[in-house]
Amino acid sequence: MLLHEDRLFPVEERALKVARALYAQIKNLPIISPHGHTQAAWFAQNLPFPDPATLFVQPDHYVFRMLYSQGVSMDDLGIGKATIDDPRKVWRIFASHYYLFRGTPSRIWLDYAFQELFGLDERLSEKTADHYYDTIDAKLRTPEFLPRALFERFNLEVLTTTDAPTDSLEAIKSVRNSGWKGRIVPAFRPDSVVDPDFPGFAANISKLGEQTGEDTSTWSGYLLALRKSRARFKELGCTSTDHGHPTAQTADLSTSDASALFSNVFSGNGDAAQRELFRAQMLTEMAKMSLEDGLVMQIHPGSLRNHNRLVLEKYGRDMGADIPGQTDYVHALKPLLDRLGNEKDLTIILFMLDESTISRELAPLAGHYPCLRLGPPWWFHDSPEGMMRFRQLATETAGFYNTVGFNDDTRAFLSIPARHDVARRIDCAYLANLVAQHRLDEDEAFEVAHELTYGLVKKAYRL
Repeated sequence: MLLHEDRLFPVEERALKVARALYAQIKNLPIISPHGHTQAAWFAQNLPFPDPATLFVQPDHYVFRMLYSQGVSMDDLGIGKATIDDPRKVWRIFASHYYLFRGTPSRIWLDYAFQELFGLDERLSEKTADHYYDTIDAKLRTPEFLPRALFERFNLEVLTTTDAPTDSLEAIKSVRNSGWKGRIVPAFRPDSVVDPDFPGFAANISKLGEQTGEDTSTWSGYLLALRKSRARFKELGCTSTDHGHPTAQTADLSTSDASALFSNVFSGNGDAAQRELFRAQMLTEMAKMSLEDGLVMQIHPGSLRNHNRLVLEKYGRDMGADIPGQTDYVHALKPLLDRLGNEKDLTIILFMLDESTISRELAPLAGHYPCLRLGPPWWFHDSPEGMMRFRQLATETAGFYNTVGFNDDTRAFLSIPARHDVARRIDCAYLANLVAQHRLDEDEAFEVAHELTYGLVKKAYRL
């Protein structure tokens, strides 16, 4: 076995016994994946995944950023290519560097997939590379490993993609019209039309106008186009929006000031401060729209994206070169919260990459404002240690019920059950320690475990 059955559980005997019992109750609950980056086209077309390297290496920035950090060429890994020229060669490179993942969450996720899905029980290495490749490649050619079959095998109840306002959503429509029962829904990600620093910002806004029949060169037409686009997403099952801003800054400008600011940034004349102010205003505008149409709002701030200029220029965006930074929430969110913070019918889910803010800012905010909830540890903190720290730092002030369960935020489809399994085990470990310390009754721990796994995410995301 690659994985021990008691992995991530407490060592102390009483807590271990409770953790095992809690996990046994919740381990087979359906998976709700309310925020991720998998492709709806996989399920619309339902074609076999091409090969192990295309499945495990190419789409997963957790994997190739680690290899790149040790001098492995992205060209040699086929990164940025539509089709990998020699997938077995890429796999051998990956296997020969598998030791780099020792102690990382990626190692747990990968070993889970290798063991649970493909029946492999010997560690991946240069020696076992071809055995792994041949085993995985053969199974990928069987009906049991088609995307829809895996969706059902994973016990996925709903899977949310992340899509730009100008996306046609044809793959989502195709899935809905196919008669297949799997539930794939979009999430509205407007960064391309609300962030003046996004490539093609003005052209994206013009395209949005063409798509919606609105004059997006005006502030009023631009806002109406966004409302129409959100309504189109809702018709296809969308329940949430997502905002990947560099900061959590918000603003609440007058209509005239906002209109003037829009004209300036749309024309390309806004300086850095004006571009940040526009992003800040658009978070508040999006929150106002969420109060109107009921879409849950997610804010993912704090990443300096595409930090490596050479990688950005050669391979494009989202190639593993995003770096967390310090993030202010208390002052940054105040304009939005002054306007909408007391609205109990509005749900805003806050995520962090700056762990120092959990107990100091985020938990106190979510523990007070009716509209706020805390998203799970995200990205660099999507790890056993990060999850445990989050529970320890957030629960004392925000409790359990101002959090929203777990989401996997992944581009690597086969990592979804592994990531959820880690979250379930860590929550069981945390609850078991509370029971062992006589801080929580055992019957309450069973209730909370179910809520953290299933109930809270369905409620928060209105699924």
